[in-house]
Amino acid sequence: MATTTLIASNYMEVVQDTKIDNEQSATQASFRIPWPSSKDAQRRWQLEQMAGAFRIFSKLGFADGGSGHISLRDPIDPDTFWINPYGVHFGLLRVSDMVHVDEEGRRIGGADMAVNTAGFIIHAAIHRARPDLNAACHVHSPYGRAWSNFGRGIDMLNQDSCMFYNDLAIYGNFGGVVFAKEEGKRVAEALGSSRKNLIMQNHGLLTCGGTVAEAAAFFIALERACHTQLLTEAAVAPHSIGSSTGLEKTFVGDEEAAYTKNGTGSPEVMYRQFDPEYQLILKETSGDFLA
Repeated sequence: MATTTLIASNYMEVVQDTKIDNEQSATQASFRIPWPSSKDAQRRWQLEQMAGAFRIFSKLGFADGGSGHISLRDPIDPDTFWINPYGVHFGLLRVSDMVHVDEEGRRIGGADMAVNTAGFIIHAAIHRARPDLNAACHVHSPYGRAWSNFGRGIDMLNQDSCMFYNDLAIYGNFGGVVFAKEEGKRVAEALGSSRKNLIMQNHGLLTCGGTVAEAAAFFIALERACHTQLLTEAAVAPHSIGSSTGLEKTFVGDEEAAYTKNGTGSPEVMYRQFDPEYQLILKETSGDFLA
């Protein structure tokens, strides 16, 4: 009787899981990123999301003086991009503060302000190497900086970590503040031809996407994954719980991690991860960053 109950229970779990999977697939299939129809409207929409992302990053404690950048490939002229000005706090940035530059970093429009040379070199190299990536985020978040010291990826510890399964590269050659084009090129090469996320050893995190929303959502998720990793490493360290060996990690399997990545790390899902944060910051600021 016990065996029969167990089999029935497992069968019901499988049926329920299949139902959930089908519902999730239908939901994902029905959702499309709401790209405006005109290029002018796309530019405005992405700049609004860019300014909103900076406000969110500020709220999360990612602001660090003049350090940190988000870049955006211009929808109208894809060989140019937008980047935040140097020296303006993330919590103050508005759409009108963004600077439009060419591939060499020369200002061609937008705000009449200087940009961070280091940020330009890294982002310009990525945009040149990866036409599929329209946005990139690199800010100095606390847990990403701490975990970057080790020059290794994150373990598949939970569902959220699986967002980065086979989608996280490591750049292990810290060359100091990036003032040389060669260094920017090496960063882009480390990212590779398909991955969107990067840990730069002794530096921090860099995430990319087809939209600002995707890149920003990946950054927030990777920062939190690094936090989880650091907490886990502390728990498994010897003597962490009065034991000579510490606790033991349990990892998500490769098959399960790949399946979860497909369901939680798509551009559409990452957009939907970002949008609630954007809507909240829009309400909290009364939309002042849209100016």
